[in-house]
Amino acid sequence: MGLETFLNNLHFHTNEATSSTWEVNWEDGPLSYKLYQDLPGIPLSSEVTLTLKNLEVSTEPNLREIGHFLWYVFGITQFCQSTLPTPEINFMQSYRRFVPSGGGLYPNELYIYLKMENVPTGIYHYDVAHHRLVLLREGHFDSYIAQTLGNSCDTSACFGVIFVSTMFWKNFFKYHNFSYRLQGLDAGVLIGQLLEVAKRFHYTSGVHFQFLDRAINHLLGLSEQEESVYAVIPLSVNSVTPQSNNENDATDKEVSATQLCEELPVIHHNHYVRSRKIAQYPMLIQMNEASMLESTRSFHKIKSETNRMRDGQALVLPRIKRMSYDLTAACQNRFSPEMDFTFRKISQEQLTTLLHEVTASFAYQNDLDTNLEEPASRVSIYVCLFGVEGIQNGAYHYDNDAHALRQVHLGDHRFLLQSGMTFHNVNIFQVPLCLHVVGDKNHLKRELGYRGYRIQQMEAGILVQKLLLAASALGLGGHPLLGFDVNLCDELYRLDSEEKTSLIQIPIGFYRQRPWLKGSLHS
Repeated sequence: MGLETFLNNLHFHTNEATSSTWEVNWEDGPLSYKLYQDLPGIPLSSEVTLTLKNLEVSTEPNLREIGHFLWYVFGITQFCQSTLPTPEINFMQSYRRFVPSGGGLYPNELYIYLKMENVPTGIYHYDVAHHRLVLLREGHFDSYIAQTLGNSCDTSACFGVIFVSTMFWKNFFKYHNFSYRLQGLDAGVLIGQLLEVAKRFHYTSGVHFQFLDRAINHLLGLSEQEESVYAVIPLSVNSVTPQSNNENDATDKEVSATQLCEELPVIHHNHYVRSRKIAQYPMLIQMNEASMLESTRSFHKIKSETNRMRDGQALVLPRIKRMSYDLTAACQNRFSPEMDFTFRKISQEQLTTLLHEVTASFAYQNDLDTNLEEPASRVSIYVCLFGVEGIQNGAYHYDNDAHALRQVHLGDHRFLLQSGMTFHNVNIFQVPLCLHVVGDKNHLKRELGYRGYRIQQMEAGILVQKLLLAASALGLGGHPLLGFDVNLCDELYRLDSEEKTSLIQIPIGFYRQRPWLKGSLHS
């Protein structure tokens, strides 16, 4: 299968993207976290602060704060036990984190280059199972990392650099080739959470989607047949963000991954997966290799485009202030209802607050935008409304610049949306809002090649996490879904004429509590 066909099937014909003979071997499934063996570890404090509201942090980050930061970003936060109404599986237990993940499989891992007193400087893996840092490679790598980023960030001014990776097998074992789409989204919601937590700790952060993959993987000691880094995020207590270098400057300072890899010795570390048999995933390997950047000459900026105003009547929403909420409470209360949704109307004020907060909080520093003062939004929100006070039922585009809902197609579209679901695990008739994150139909391929697809999925994931947190703060639940008919939704929103497509569907509404036992994992 060619890569173009693979991506087209992955998005528009999901049944053709996955093998019809694939059977999930639940008994031989991998762990949802990576366990390194026989390496030195540094325990992190389990006495995690119970709120991030008005958090006081030191001017020089210390290990205790870093531990709290990593736990809020990606730590194991809850243990849950619940019953299921199925004859095959009637009891389930799980370890939850503050970010959602397709099937609760968490294919991503976090690594950090850390520089602080009383801790050896070097590359660490965040061991979520034991809430500790595992030392992979000791040493100072400011110059090395800066070069992998095309010298677009002064890493010497950073106390840490986060690497978000994806382990292919961790969700391929269940979703087969469809896992490639999930992996980008999962990485995105993790980045979205990291950006929100970084704000509370008063860290400056910037997301780099463009870097020399093989050089970064070499630094971390990753096998590219098994795992690869998707994003690099420097952290500082000062204003250190991706610099707006023009492409000519980047070309003059061209660096290659091959050149950098020769500067450091190869490292190999053993880790435990649990699966006794790991199947091959050639399409994921091909997509990863096709997405890699060998030279900084390949780095590009994306010029901001003015959004074309849709035809149709616009409902200008009232201007309001941004929400002020406790991120800890929003994270703890975040819930992905399935058949737990229960219908209640929401007010126009609640809808306005949700849309405004999501788009206002989405802006973030990255290495793609040409204008760092006014970053472009490559993903947008469309929504089907039913039962919102003072607004006609129908499909709308949220124009965040004008803070207005632009009519696309009036009417009650819940039956249409329900009929388009692959698995009827959510009753669309029980939700007042069904949102869709929409992006460019060619998945940024013209500008960024095959890397553009996973970048678009990550940006969609960032927006989804902002949406889920804002919804939780309003007492609402949201359930991200990929099991929906993309073609049907694109037709509903009349997206073909704009060369855009629906990336993910999120029903949002009120819900009843699920019968389960759960307990927080912190002291």
